[in-house]
Amino acid sequence: MPKRKTQILYIHGGMTFVNKKDYFSFIKNREVSIDKKIAWNGEYLDKKLGSKFHIIRPRMPLQDNAKYSDWAIHFERFFPKLNNNLILIGESLGGIFLVKYLSENKFPKKILSAYLVCPPYDNTLAGEDLAGGFEPKPDLSLLEKNSKKLTLLFSKNDNVVPISHAKKYSAKLKNANIKIYKHIHGHFQIPAFPEIIEMIKSDIKRK
Repeated sequence: MPKRKTQILYIHGGMTFVNKKDYFSFIKNREVSIDKKIAWNGEYLDKKLGSKFHIIRPRMPLQDNAKYSDWAIHFERFFPKLNNNLILIGESLGGIFLVKYLSENKFPKKILSAYLVCPPYDNTLAGEDLAGGFEPKPDLSLLEKNSKKLTLLFSKNDNVVPISHAKKYSAKLKNANIKIYKHIHGHFQIPAFPEIIEMIKSDIKRK
């Protein structure tokens, strides 16, 4: 019988707005491009991890005007399709979504590891509002109980989520591994991320 692939559930980022006026202003003025985007969380992740993994990428509702309650409903619909010993990855808004959900709900499957890439902690972002119900409650203890191996990844040069958010998580989480990269510039909009590949591959060695 062939060995079951390790599932990776990846939750993408997004935007939130306090009101429709701000949202409409954003979609009217944001930069647009016709070039193909090359990011670490796309083909690179699939290629580098290989055939031992099955990467699941839900398209979360209203990505550019997200609401936590909508995301939670959609997220839970995937639960019957998930296996034990899966890996969770949440990037940016997807990261704080997992923080909030896993700190307020018992996850129905065993989590092998969880990676939160540049997750904001609260509504103190430069030039952006964290709205839509995504801010977690102060007690994050259930988050660590849900995922015994919890890793948060930040860039010292992030222009969206400042390094102060990493320090806030560090004060709240007793056992999480918090990594701060100096060589990554910006909000992890990078074509390759070998560090997370290495960590994920080491996870399945201890299954």
